[in-house]
Amino acid sequence: MNAVDAKGRVSVPAFLRSVIERRGDARTIVLAKHEVFPCLSAYDPAYAALKYAKIERLAEKEETSGGSDLEYARRTLMAFGATEEVPYDSSGRILLPPMMRRKGAIEDLALFIGAGETFQLWNPRLFLEDENVPEDMKDIARFRLEERGLSL
Repeated sequence: MNAVDAKGRVSVPAFLRSVIERRGDARTIVLAKHEVFPCLSAYDPAYAALKYAKIERLAEKEETSGGSDLEYARRTLMAFGATEEVPYDSSGRILLPPMMRRKGAIEDLALFIGAGETFQLWNPRLFLEDENVPEDMKDIARFRLEERGLSL
């Protein structure tokens, strides 16, 4: 959990930056609105190719169902048209673009959650309120808030 300043700057945790840097040379992350949760999804630029391949495989499976072309168009539009690449500086700070900040409802705190090949940025309040988030994960968020002397 890291603070977001008034300009929208937030530090990406070192454990996430090290993964990004191992996967490629870019000191950049890609931000997108998460497909299911009210948060942002983030990943390194190299993951975009894997994401495209996953969408293609899914489209092949769905070719026999009606409306698959429209669904494919929606998926690719959201996956690639509604993203923003943001560089991070030597201290690991990024500037959250205003639209992404709005899409993720990120306010003064950002909760970073690793999610396999990607990670998520949450407003901790929304994370704790979301009925689809497992209670054990909510306990982690509460702990991080308590470390900061906060509670929601």
